[in-house]
Amino acid sequence: MEKAPMTRQGFEALRKELQHLRDTERGAVIRAIAEAREHGDLSENAEYHAARERQSFLEGRILELEDKISRAEVIDPADMAGDSVKFGASVTLADCETDAERVYLIVGELESDIASGRISYTSPLARGMMGKRVGDVFEVTTPGGIREYEVVSLSYKPADGG
Repeated sequence: MEKAPMTRQGFEALRKELQHLRDTERGAVIRAIAEAREHGDLSENAEYHAARERQSFLEGRILELEDKISRAEVIDPADMAGDSVKFGASVTLADCETDAERVYLIVGELESDIASGRISYTSPLARGMMGKRVGDVFEVTTPGGIREYEVVSLSYKPADGG
């Protein structure tokens, strides 16, 4: 079983979602199925079929979360501190062509969310910046061609302050 590195914050988010699904959502679905059964003929009962479909989705998500949590290897970014880019780094990059700056937090695959600036350590951008220091320029091949970025700043924050 392959371990999945992630921050404490990412791990806690998964754990919290799992707990909510088990403690709240599962009971609500069971009640919805029981209520729909009381309406009679199940073959033509849309409420029953919708509740069963929701139950199937919910149980699948619970299994998925249990798997992710069991494979989690929690890494505290504060333990990774240094002057080069590694897992857990908060990195400000400047696009060398446009001078636009953006901050990225390098996290595990299971907690990445590009919209919020959390990129997986396996992504091409993160792989390109690994080991770089402030002031270093590097290239990344994107669908639109090769892009150059400069590391503007770098920090390591504790996962709970992240």
